[in-house]
Amino acid sequence: MKDTMVLYTAMGPSHLVPMVELAKLFLSNNLSVAIVTSDLPYKPGSMAQTVSRISPANPSISFHILPALEWANYANISIEARFFASLRDNNRNLLDFLTSFTKTNFVRAIVFDFFSSASLDVAQQLLIPAYIFTAFGASDVAVFLHVTELHKNNTVNWKNMGKDLVNFPGIPPIIASDLPMIILDRESDSYKIIIETLPNLVRASGILINSFESLEPKAVATLTEGLCVPSCKMPPVYCIGPLISQPEQKEGEGRHESLAWLDLQPKKSVVFLCFGTYGAFRSDQIKQIAVGLENSRQRFLWVIKSVREQENMYFSKSITSADLIKLMPEGFLDRTQGKGMVIQSWVPQLQVLQHEAVGGFVTHCGWNSILEAVTAGVPMICWPLYAEQRLNKLVVVEEIKIGAVMEGYDEDIVNADQVEAKVRWLMESEGGRIIKERVAMLKDKVAEALREDGSSSKALMQFMTDLRGTNSEGKCKS
Repeated sequence: MKDTMVLYTAMGPSHLVPMVELAKLFLSNNLSVAIVTSDLPYKPGSMAQTVSRISPANPSISFHILPALEWANYANISIEARFFASLRDNNRNLLDFLTSFTKTNFVRAIVFDFFSSASLDVAQQLLIPAYIFTAFGASDVAVFLHVTELHKNNTVNWKNMGKDLVNFPGIPPIIASDLPMIILDRESDSYKIIIETLPNLVRASGILINSFESLEPKAVATLTEGLCVPSCKMPPVYCIGPLISQPEQKEGEGRHESLAWLDLQPKKSVVFLCFGTYGAFRSDQIKQIAVGLENSRQRFLWVIKSVREQENMYFSKSITSADLIKLMPEGFLDRTQGKGMVIQSWVPQLQVLQHEAVGGFVTHCGWNSILEAVTAGVPMICWPLYAEQRLNKLVVVEEIKIGAVMEGYDEDIVNADQVEAKVRWLMESEGGRIIKERVAMLKDKVAEALREDGSSSKALMQFMTDLRGTNSEGKCKS
């Protein structure tokens, strides 16, 4: 019987997809893999749908969904707080699952998603080694870890600092309001929950990061040298990325309409706009984007799956073809036919980015999307929307210098002139040309990292060696 790795992931496709890619690495190293997840308390059944899409292409991985928790238990706290509280509160179900699972399987270790680290005690209770996996980059990890130090030593509330610059080890100075939403307000439910969870990170036997050393060298050095948590002993850090899902075309399945349309466009001429699973805009913002794109006179491929109905990003409504016509300025779809394409459904994002017709990417700055753009060598216009995406924007624009900021991203609305100006800048200006050259060089660094003797491959080999040995837990000074 093979040793089994249990991977416990936070809810949502952006967490599950990279965890599946991590599972594939373990499978290739002669380990069995079980992935455990649970439903969002405000979206019952959502993870079952996601797993049903992913599991047929991954028959060697067993998937397990823990029982859903009651929505009513979380009615009085924010959406973000519900996310973390439900992960924490599912420890009993996780313990029950693992107690049963270990009766017939030898579990070599449990790998917890960064946001599932509140469950580290479950692994301890069962005497199973525990590791952390982060679906975002080293810069994010460095910031979150340093927050634990700052929390102990001062009472700062970044929400009250507005545009003031804040210094964190491993990243350029960051505008206070650009810090991840969950740590921005010290008085918020989400902050109070996450600050209880973050110290668990250094208790793990190691931290696996979906990044590579030459992408974020300063942040990686900050982590490995323990500069972000000087009062603690840092566990080993393994940068094993980029872990990116390569879509497989099913037999008899035709070429996706987006790719077929791109086949007809000139090389490097198309701006691709896509904003992730939850990246929905209000109808007035959609109109402004449309006007800006049309006025820019650039070719575009634009994915609009839903429209936001409330201020909270997580509540949106899918749109029909009739809805799309109403959302757009009158005549927009007719006037841009041939030069632009608007799609209302999922697209194979990595394949789109790798298409030779694509010359730029307007993105919400989810880490998976950033890695896909880097892998494809496509420069970015950063339009962060939620979670840690503003921090990711800083890394892309100020640290790696392979993107530009969409002006007005932090205002109520980005107007058409701002969209037009930034798209033109990327596609036509000398500044745009420079970042295109930088991202092309970084694309080569991806290949180097993933070679047999590359940094990410070596990190994975070191992890496998350490996995079969004994790792002591990190400790903090009291």
